[in-house]
Amino acid sequence: MTGPVLAIDQGTSGTKALVICPERGVIGSGSAPVRPRYGPGGAVEADPAELLASVIGAGERALAESGGTVDAVGLANQGETVLAWDPDTGRPLTEAIVWQDRRAETVCTELAPHGEELKQLTGLPLDPYFAAPKMAWIRRELTREGVVTTSDAWLVHQLTGAFVTDAATAGRTQLLDLDRAAWSPAALDVFGLGGERLPDVVDAAGPFGTTGAFGGDLPLTGLLVDQQAALLAQSALDPGTAKCTYGTGAFLLAGTGSTPVRGGSGLVSCVAWRFGGHTSYCLDGQVYTAASAVRWLTDLKVISGAADLDPVGSSVPDSAGVTFVPALAGLAAPWWRGDLRGSLTGLGLDTSAGHLVRALCEGIAAQVAELAGAVTADRGTPLSVLRVDGGLTRSALLMQTQADLLQRPVEVSALPDVTALGVGAVARMGHDPTLPLDRAVPDWRPAAVYEPRIGPDEAAERLGAFRAAVHTLLERS
Repeated sequence: MTGPVLAIDQGTSGTKALVICPERGVIGSGSAPVRPRYGPGGAVEADPAELLASVIGAGERALAESGGTVDAVGLANQGETVLAWDPDTGRPLTEAIVWQDRRAETVCTELAPHGEELKQLTGLPLDPYFAAPKMAWIRRELTREGVVTTSDAWLVHQLTGAFVTDAATAGRTQLLDLDRAAWSPAALDVFGLGGERLPDVVDAAGPFGTTGAFGGDLPLTGLLVDQQAALLAQSALDPGTAKCTYGTGAFLLAGTGSTPVRGGSGLVSCVAWRFGGHTSYCLDGQVYTAASAVRWLTDLKVISGAADLDPVGSSVPDSAGVTFVPALAGLAAPWWRGDLRGSLTGLGLDTSAGHLVRALCEGIAAQVAELAGAVTADRGTPLSVLRVDGGLTRSALLMQTQADLLQRPVEVSALPDVTALGVGAVARMGHDPTLPLDRAVPDWRPAAVYEPRIGPDEAAERLGAFRAAVHTLLERS
């Protein structure tokens, strides 16, 4: 039986680590900040050394707080963040190009005639959000040296010396054959990456080598991309359930079992995880700006931080006709228009900070409701409940708005840091191959359930106003 494991979630704005005991739950936690840098032309970069230091620092703090030792380590990653590096020395050759970076737009425009072919092969639409356009951009603009990979491959190499990526993370590149869960020579050729040395695609559960970064030699036994780890932890696998994580962006995932679903609604079809050579799939929809839109309002001094959403938003009964499309980094699924920018309409001399906050909450929730509708269309079964996690779930105003627009219950996770919990479960399975998935994952327990407080007609009217604002943006472009 596996004892405690160290589960690490390396995210966009920070790294969180948990020591998870099978009997006592979370017995230690630690965190370390990461500071992405924003530049002209849609540039978003991070220092690779800071990513690695945050992994080690957060892990050391979690271990110190637990006061004990662990049997294994699991690592979750950002998914679409990439860098070039020297495979002999491990030295980074570029900054880490973060998933939000839009500079590969030129690559996508040039490759547009291959868009449908790539979507059928990989399940992903052609967009700078994914890793392959960034990898091609690095090769064109920055360096031809070394290897170019997603950030997890570099972190794992730094920790263990292995050169691997899990199937779900590989599925975020637009270079993975969705049906075979193996690198696609055709997709590689489209992006001009046919000669690249790529990491081995492995199952989510290890072992993948050992690391001395946390004292002693600990086996690394769990690897999974962040949103799929959260899906796993929330047990959101039945046909009536989906999960949404409200972080820097908002990410809605819904399982589809052992067969990829290629729908026409604009959602991404991708690998959820692979265990024992058997691949499970999911549908994935993205909202590029959630907490980052809250930070934008904060930078403008409208509010002093996310904790202000409820008190400021509750100072008014509604948005008074203000509509906010918070496409501050473009629109993702189901529109896939990264070139668009946000809009604020319906402003008047009586518009207050409260109206802006309510309009922002409505704009985020409306996009998630659009994604939920697309899941229903693609899976063919209606959504019965949405399970949610992430920092913005602390806002009762946002969660109530979500339930209202969705017209479904919204269950807020009782356990914070579900991404780390998910990769912790994977690490336990990698350390003990006899442990089944349903016993590795913690029982789902909502801390709060938000039921709709408005009727379907009002929900449809409010969603209609948001769709009209999006349509206006689309017409202008």
